[in-house]
Amino acid sequence: MGASRAGRAFIGSFTSAGGLGITVADVDGDTGALTVLASTDVVADPSFLAVGHAPATGAPVLYAVSETSEGAAAAFDISGTGDAGAPRLIGELRPVDGSGPTHLAVSAGHLLTANYGSGSVTVLPLRPDGAPAAATCVLRHEGSGPDAGRQADPHAHQVLPDPSGNWLLSVDLGTDSVRVCTLDPATGSLLPHSEAALRPGAGPRHLAFHPSGRHVYVLNELEPTVTVCRWDAAAGLLEPVGETPVLPADAHDGAGAVRTYPSEAVVSHDGRFLWTANRGHDSISVLTLGETPEEPVLVAAVGCGGHWPRDLTLDPTGQWLYAANEHSGSVSWFALDAETGMPSAAGSVEIPAASCVIFA
Repeated sequence: MGASRAGRAFIGSFTSAGGLGITVADVDGDTGALTVLASTDVVADPSFLAVGHAPATGAPVLYAVSETSEGAAAAFDISGTGDAGAPRLIGELRPVDGSGPTHLAVSAGHLLTANYGSGSVTVLPLRPDGAPAAATCVLRHEGSGPDAGRQADPHAHQVLPDPSGNWLLSVDLGTDSVRVCTLDPATGSLLPHSEAALRPGAGPRHLAFHPSGRHVYVLNELEPTVTVCRWDAAAGLLEPVGETPVLPADAHDGAGAVRTYPSEAVVSHDGRFLWTANRGHDSISVLTLGETPEEPVLVAAVGCGGHWPRDLTLDPTGQWLYAANEHSGSVSWFALDAETGMPSAAGSVEIPAASCVIFA
């Protein structure tokens, strides 16, 4: 019998480092294997991707940042990828009025980008065909942190809607905080609501929600830890309640220690496990969430299958975990043990300067 096809994967990469831009791959549902089909480099450095839908038709649309000093976002028609075609640009490349966008998300008919270089979040309304229109709001963060080299200014690294869809959370590495905002769909305005302060110098990068919607895990880049927070969706308040290492002590202490910069956190669909990608240590950490999601326990750190895992993604079935290894130019996939959460290496494919993997 032939392999069971499980849809398409889309892989972002840095064209400035030899990447192909956005690569389309077929996904084997039985083995998790990726088979490269096509690519497009019409957008420079599409380092992060997201999938949304065209407001008029509901057709799936692929969105990409252009992580350049000018900063832009783009939309792609992916309906033709079923015939192994490359994504087709919809409309024009749209400036985000901010530099170095590193993340984007779709919410209430708008595209939002987190702009690391300028420390801001941009709102772009979506046209009926799904293409972004001109920015309606740029919310600039304020503040700094104790790390003079990395935290002299704000650095918005991620923007993400909460499970209720009523709030948008933006993670700022430069200010050691997570901001909570509301989006006015009528005007495209982003309105600040609250701000949660994390430990100074932690350098928060990305967050992930527990499937219950009541807890959030904020992965820190400047310290190899995850900050556990309670999330009150009724009030729009994030409350830090603890911090847990994502690496064993001998990984960052002693003569052989390597400076590690965690990049991405993923929670299992059943809420039992938390995985993190760790650049430098080149590993995937496995944490159990046990009886309470407020007390993660580090149980292992396994090799990521390459070098410098910039992104970590769970496939829609929850059976496979994918690491985008930027510096080794590969995407590795792992079978997940349903009882222990342990990843087992299952394969790898060459993707130069890989930075992000998503599924559609």
